Amino acid sequence: MKAFQYPRSVPLASLPTPVQKLERLSEVWEGPSIFVKRDDLTGSGLSGNKVRKLEFSVAEAIDRGADTLITCGGIQSNHARATAVAAVRMGLKPHLVLRGEDVSIGDGNLFIDRLLGCEFTFVTPEVYEHIDETMEEIAGKLRSEGRKPYIIPEGASNEIGTFGYIRAAEEITRQTAESGLSIDTVLVATGSGGTLGGLLLGKKIFGAAFQPVGINVLENPEYFQNRILDNLTKMIDRFSLNVTVAKEEICLIDGYVGEGYAVSRKEELELISEVARLEGLILDPVYTGKTMFGLRDQIRKGRFKPDENVLFIHTGGLFGCFPQKEAFEACWRAAGTLYS
Repeated sequence: MKAFQYPRSVPLASLPTPVQKLERLSEVWEGPSIFVKRDDLTGSGLSGNKVRKLEFSVAEAIDRGADTLITCGGIQSNHARATAVAAVRMGLKPHLVLRGEDVSIGDGNLFIDRLLGCEFTFVTPEVYEHIDETMEEIAGKLRSEGRKPYIIPEGASNEIGTFGYIRAAEEITRQTAESGLSIDTVLVATGSGGTLGGLLLGKKIFGAAFQPVGINVLENPEYFQNRILDNLTKMIDRFSLNVTVAKEEICLIDGYVGEGYAVSRKEELELISEVARLEGLILDPVYTGKTMFGLRDQIRKGRFKPDENVLFIHTGGLFGCFPQKEAFEACWRAAGTLYS
């Protein structure tokens, strides 16, 4: 495998994460052989796909002399929580801009954010539509107080954070070569685009045979194709990467947003429960649950064949299950499985 020069990073994630076969799920769904890349095991507080990106983002922040990391997300943002943990670990102050109402303590990710001593700015959905400008305003205020903020965009999905999934593509390529496993499709939830974009760039850089495919959990494929292409173009220009990407190479499967971002349908919660009880694998309601639901549906529709190997990227999100425990309970009660 050819050597690739990455920007500087700081070690935050426990790597490499393992690749495991989901034997029972593959058999029950009667489709391709399903494997999972356990990026939910990158750490505990630092679990999930965002940590790979933060290794590069935080390094750049430190190199620029920052003392505060500003980032954003929903009230239960996995990215915001991971950024907060990374900030504290590296001796920086986390300031989170969260879409939603302030609550006394909170649950799940928000509770962890409070445990870490984060500074918060809570904003309405209307204000969040202009989140980049909002974070710049907060950064300006902090600078006037003598602080040195560094802004990490939503999902750390920019031209520095995306290197995390170029490195993940290299890791997958090496792991599969060493084990003799041939992967046809690498499937990932798409919520900000950096993970899918990094995998695509990494495939090209390292000559991998797999096809990266995203399932969008909000918006639509056109939105993400434009967003990812813009980000990758900036990366290629800024770091003089010897690779090109066309819009049509950015592959997404639409139709699994459901009732909306971070809103779960009964069928999705049932799917999460099925996977947990078959494989001991805990998915989350926002990203991996919807994506695995999409995978099962696409198997039923014939997109993925029995002779294929699909690698599902588990992007984490365990803490996001806890705020939806009432919805899970209602689902189990309706199915008569609460105490089974």
